[in-house]
This record gives sequence, structure tokens and C-alpha cells, in this order.
Amino acid sequence: MQPVEHLHLEHVLQTVSVLESVVLRSFGPEGGQVLFTRDTGQAMLSRSGRCILSALQLEHPVARMVVQCVLKHSNVTGDGSKTFIIVLASLLRMIHTMACKEPKLSHTYKSRRIAEAATARQLADELLAFAFERLEHLIAVGVVPYACNLSWENLSAKTQLPANSPCVQRLLASFYHSRLSRIHCDFFSDLTCNLLSHWKFKHRQVSASLHFLNNNFPALHTTVSGFPVSYSRLVVGQVIHRDFATPCHFSENQPVRAVCFSGYLQPKILNSGEVLALGRGQQGEEGSVVEFKARAERLLDCVIANLQRLGVSVLLFALKQSPVVHSLAQQAGMCVVECVSEDELSLFAQLSGTQPVPDCQLIEPHHVATLTFCRPIQLGPHRYVHVDFHDCGQNVEAKPCSLVVCGPAEAQADQSARALQDAIRMLLLTWEPTEPTPTALERTWLSNANTPLHADSQRGSLSTLEPGCVIPAGGTFEVLLNQVLLQHGTSRGLPAISKLLADALLSVARQLYSHSPRCFLQIQARLLSSIQTYSHTFSPLRKQEKDDCIPGDGEQRMYCRGEDDIVFISNLGLESVCCKYQLLLAVLQCVSSLLQVDAVLHTHTDLQTLPRRLANISWEEPENEAED
Repeated sequence: MQPVEHLHLEHVLQTVSVLESVVLRSFGPEGGQVLFTRDTGQAMLSRSGRCILSALQLEHPVARMVVQCVLKHSNVTGDGSKTFIIVLASLLRMIHTMACKEPKLSHTYKSRRIAEAATARQLADELLAFAFERLEHLIAVGVVPYACNLSWENLSAKTQLPANSPCVQRLLASFYHSRLSRIHCDFFSDLTCNLLSHWKFKHRQVSASLHFLNNNFPALHTTVSGFPVSYSRLVVGQVIHRDFATPCHFSENQPVRAVCFSGYLQPKILNSGEVLALGRGQQGEEGSVVEFKARAERLLDCVIANLQRLGVSVLLFALKQSPVVHSLAQQAGMCVVECVSEDELSLFAQLSGTQPVPDCQLIEPHHVATLTFCRPIQLGPHRYVHVDFHDCGQNVEAKPCSLVVCGPAEAQADQSARALQDAIRMLLLTWEPTEPTPTALERTWLSNANTPLHADSQRGSLSTLEPGCVIPAGGTFEVLLNQVLLQHGTSRGLPAISKLLADALLSVARQLYSHSPRCFLQIQARLLSSIQTYSHTFSPLRKQEKDDCIPGDGEQRMYCRGEDDIVFISNLGLESVCCKYQLLLAVLQCVSSLLQVDAVLHTHTDLQTLPRRLANISWEEPENEAED
């Protein structure tokens, strides 16, 4: 195989189109699930774009690069994997079409390739510069007036809310509808709301709860396979994913005291610089070993006695302990839990208000945590340690609980757990809009790009949006931004750049309603009618008032912010405005990065001869490609 593969625009487009054909099978309200089978016979059924793309066995480096960009974006926003690929493929098609239409000075194959690549890179850089400079302002002007604020009240799933209320349940149901089975969307929406209500901190903002759940999610959930999804539930306290190393016998009504250790329960025996000599058959050296062991046991007895004095009966360790520690702890009536993960020890410390002990000879009363109970819990085939904290409200101002996610198979349980974590990330970004900034490399590209942007253009700022800005799903965001982009391009003299991005957005809406083009035309006509009626002015985003939502017969009615015009959108749910904006920026950065690549170096060849081979490479096109 040749060490260098020349990469052209059509090669990138073909690769992304293949990925698009994969995700389109599960995209939109009528999308199905994709079945993957491994060589081992294990099968995976999923609608999640992240799971589908991660399961692909990709050999082409461009495909792997695109999937890595998608996964990084999904790690931040928790959503948008399939939309990312669709917008990326649409942009590359239009860039390729425009690049091929550019007049060429030469008719040779090589010169045409070079000219097309230069035009494509210029378009990509102009798009990225346009997005960083003006996209925020256009969203604030053309989309935000039609949005509403998310309501965090009445998180309980048992609360009856109006069908058109912009609440968290509606947003979560729309989110899960694109990732999980349709029959489980409402169930997981209610389960997530119950989780948020338990971890709702007193006297703190909603973002504090979302940050806590996002940072501690690995320690807060347990996946159990072999049970129906409906068996998923919340359990009080914390589940530590280890079993007792020694037997435990605690009274149900008696508080339990516990201490967690970050190392071994082994006192320091040797002083600094002291060396223990070992030998064969030498009485002096043999005596030193015996003396060492005796001194270690005496100090360990002192540590156990100190723990008994403090009333400690549970020892949590990050590392595996010696049999001597197990024996002494069992004799003292203490139970041992070892090999506890760092995430679980950190969560235990936050909930109990204590810290792991670094030196077992320096145990103080403030290191001791008081537990309401400590007992085994059976979850599926595994037995874990279940603890609850006494007076935990003084430490975290919440009602601690852990999440148990069940599924018929291990893969399904893992997918549901990842969907729950992604939902928390999506809610966090929705509640705390951030303004992305270009990296150093992107700033260099933007400064070198030949863009006709005006230096005095006014930029909006999504960071000034009220928290929880959401908009009806089903293509509303894409249609609204499509229109404002076309109007802006005409008025500012940027028709090509604005039309590129506008058409790419509209392709997402078309794919959503590919099963029913008539429905797409009806929704688009209503939105366009509202925009044309009130195109002269847009009132700013205001808080939802009591009269803004008129209950209908199962219809979800959202108010446009023009002159109190009402747009009726049925069964579309809600989606985050900030997540949509982040997705567009991520796609445009990916396009710019892809079109900067000239060739692929296959470094799996002999690395010793690769530098010499690269020095002799001819960058001319092969003779058989000299003409079309």
C-alpha cells in the first residue's frame, strides 16, 4: 500500500455520505432501530446516533476523524449526533457543487482539482468566520422571539401539567424519543424528573444540581441486566459497587459509623533512611524480621483500638487489604469494604461531609461518618453495599438517592444509562448557555480567511439569554433560522454564505418529515406566514405568563413573540436553543478541519523507512488520472 493517499473533496463527501446513510435509518419521528452483530454473536439494537457511530468498524481515517468530532460534541451537549452528520453531509454537497461551478483558468485535471480545493477551503473558512461573528446575533433576532423559558417547577412525574407547558418533562420526552424505544420515553422522562427532584439543592440554583449529577453520575447509577426496563428505579442513599470482604452484622435501628481510607491500613514502621536487612540463615537478620513483624502488629492493634474508641464499625478502602487487616477487623466487630473506586469514595466524602484518611495513625473524630444504615443490597446477580447518611441534609441540602437502570440485556441497560447522563448534560447546557470561542488554530484560519465581513457588525450573545431557552421541536429552529439567514444574506451582501448554511439547515427539517412531505409544508407555511406578518419587528424574549398557554385537546400551542400570534404545533415536544447553536458551530469547525487535509499518511508501514520514503514521494497526480 502506498504511504500517501491524496485526499480530494469528493473523497471526503463520499465518506461522510456513507455515515449519513447509516444514521438516516434511525433519524426522525419515523426512524427505526439499527441492529449490530459482533463476531462473538452479541447483538445490539439502538436508535442512539452516538451508539451507532461508536459501534462502526471504521478503517478510513476521514471517517474516524468525523466520528471523533461527533463524539466530542456529544460529550458536551449530550445530543445531536445524527443531526451533526446530516448537516455536515449537506454542507459538503453544496460546497462541492459551488466549487465545481467556479470558472477554471485551465482545463487540466490537476489544475481543476487545485482550484476546487482552494474554493472549498475558502467557503469553509468564510462559513466559520460568519458563524463566530454573526450567528449568535441572528439566532437572538430570528429564533429567540419564538422561544420560551423552561419551567423547573413541579418536577414530580405525578403532577398533572397542561399539555403545552414548557416544562422539563416535555423537553426530556423529546430528547429520549430520538434515542430510546418509543414505549420507554415517558418512563425515562419521569424517572429523570424524579432524580432531579431528589437532588434539588436548597437555596442554590438548578445548575448546581445538574453539575453535581453530571460530575458524579458514574458513582450514582447501577446498571442491571436481565430485568425489564420498568424495573428501573431510585434507591435511597448510595450504592457502593463492592461487596463486604468480611461479614457484617448491624442492628436496623442503630446508627453506623464509617471511615474511608485512601491507602493501606498499615502504620509506618521504618523511619526515613532506615533499611530492613534480609538474609538466609543469619540469626541477626532473622531477628530483625521478627522484630519488624511484631512492631507492625502492635501498631496495627493500636489503630484498631483507636477505631473502636471512635465507635467505627465500617472500614472503606480504596485498595485491597492484607489478610491480617481482615482478621483484626473481624475480631473487633468491624466489616471491611475494599477496592472502592475513586468516584465512589469522592461521592461518599461529599455526602458524609468527611474526607478519606491518608494516614491511619492520624484518625480524628471529623474523619468519622455517621450512617443511618449499612447493609447488603442484591441488584441482579451482584451484591453491593448500600448506605444512607445520617443528617445528610446539613452537608448537601438534598435527598440523596442512587439510580438503578435495568434492561433485558447488558447493552440495553448501558444505553439507557448513557441516555440519562446525556439528558443531564443537555439540561445543563440549556440552563447555562455558554459562548464558544475559537481555538488558536481556528483564530489563525479566521484571520487568514478572505471573508467580506464587516468589522463593525454587532454580535449577539447567547450568554445573555435567560436560562432554559427552548423552542418547539420538529424543525422549528431550522425553518426560523433559514429565513433569517436568507434575509440577512440579501441585506448584507452575503448571499452565497448565508444560503449555504440556510439550505443545510432546511435539509434537516426535510429529513424529519421525509415520511410526510405534506406535514413539512404545512408547518413551514405557518411559520413563514407568522414571520412575514411580523417581519418588521421582533419583541425580546420575555418570561412565560399565565395567559401564554391555552390548553387544547392534546395540542401543544406555543406563542410567537410578534404580536401575540399563535403557532399551533402538535406533538413536537421541545428542544434546546443553545444546544442547536453549539451543534452548528461544531459542524462548521469540522468542515473547516476536513477541508484542510491534503493527503493521508499511512504510518502503519515500516516506521524506520517511512521518512526516506516520504522524501521521495512525488506529489503529482497519477498518470491514469491525468484526464477525466
